Amino acid sequence: MRKEAIELDERFGKEYAGRYVFSEITWAKRNRIIQKYTRYSQQTGQVLTSDYVAIQAETIMASLKEQPQNKPITLEKLLSEEDGVPIELGELFSQIVNKLNSVSLEETAFLSEPSENKSQTKPSQNSASAKSSGGHQTSSLNSQQKQSSNSSSSSTS
Repeated sequence: MRKEAIELDERFGKEYAGRYVFSEITWAKRNRIIQKYTRYSQQTGQVLTSDYVAIQAETIMASLKEQPQNKPITLEKLLSEEDGVPIELGELFSQIVNKLNSVSLEETAFLSEPSENKSQTKPSQNSASAKSSGGHQTSSLNSQQKQSSNSSSSSTS
């Protein structure tokens, strides 16, 4: 599994100075963390709520394999709104952990945004044909084929 080590100076405070080692976590561990902080509708299976901050904090803790002897990073400290870690330090840890665990840029943006500002689901690219009757779906497919043949013929000209 991949690892990344960083050495922090005192720019985030003396208590955080030292060596930190992060390691990639397994797919199963990541999914368990997500499941722990996500509530689903029993009827539809849709996401009702998800605590993205807690998911990120748990992911950081699961990936954190070594830290300075004074153990400045704890789950409680990452989640604290009163005396938590500095924003820049939390962002640095998040970037390292997301890169190690192959979290895409889109997922990172989704996890960073407040949930009220974003829809929890992405609309399907085929939503128009899914909503329509069979006749419209066929015309939609025909127009897509025409567009692709036009673009391929224009690229050969």
